[in-house]
Amino acid sequence: MSAISESSALWARTRELCESIVGDPQVAEWRQQVERFLDDDAARTQCQSVHERGEELHHKQHAGVELGRQEIREFELARETLFQNDVARGFVSAQQQLEEVRRDINRWISLTIELGRVPTDEDLAEGDGGCCSGGGCGCSH
Repeated sequence: MSAISESSALWARTRELCESIVGDPQVAEWRQQVERFLDDDAARTQCQSVHERGEELHHKQHAGVELGRQEIREFELARETLFQNDVARGFVSAQQQLEEVRRDINRWISLTIELGRVPTDEDLAEGDGGCCSGGGCGCSH
């Protein structure tokens, strides 16, 4: 159950925002890059392999095990090879851009609710730093 009535203006405006996001040509392009990646079994397998190897190395390092030069070189080579794949590189870039859009929209909405007004450029600039990484706690750390 939603706290917002489906007949309210807020619900309608939220729906309009969602329609604007879906209708945005740049967002559509990023979504296409994601879909291209999801449809490419080889790129997905390659990406998963590099990710899993990176996790293994991270866990070894976190456990205090010194990483060998050879395994570091092998991982770096696998990662470089992955980013030579246009589909994988496009996917990573698209994911980063979509996450940035999501973060920016959430930031605007969160600050609006917190401040009780539309945030100004100054409000948004204040949120760029601080301990909450733009979370709007009001601190200036």
